[in-house]
Amino acid sequence: MVNFWTVIGISVAFAAFVLICRAYIWPPLINAMRARQERIAQGLENAEKAEEALAKSNADAEVLLRDARAEGQRIIEQARAQATMAVEDAKDQAREEGERILTTARAEITQEINRARESLRQEVAYLAVVGASRILSSEIDRRKHSAMLENLVREL
Repeated sequence: MVNFWTVIGISVAFAAFVLICRAYIWPPLINAMRARQERIAQGLENAEKAEEALAKSNADAEVLLRDARAEGQRIIEQARAQATMAVEDAKDQAREEGERILTTARAEITQEINRARESLRQEVAYLAVVGASRILSSEIDRRKHSAMLENLVREL
């Protein structure tokens, strides 16, 4: 059997081992475990903050995207309105130009008609004088002839 002094020696050695472990080994292990717990807790806290930041970023991105779509739609509507205005302005300018051309053409036609009438009056007056001169077989004085033509032109 085991001797009493052996048990006491083993007990003293074990107690010394426990005391040495408690004084020199246990505190660094406890400190390392606490530090590891703190790092894990900090990591979990950072992960939660990152998730919150990600959710906030996603919400902000959604708002920005919605605003960008609305701005794009507004720009498209504005461009359509400007295009419509440009088309209407072009139509108005085309109408004005057409009316101006039509007015100019009518004025030219009226002038041409007046020139043709004047020309016809002069020819009719000349033919009347020539015809009358042949009928009468007498000469007409140039001054009288001019005065008669002027009167005839006025009458026609």
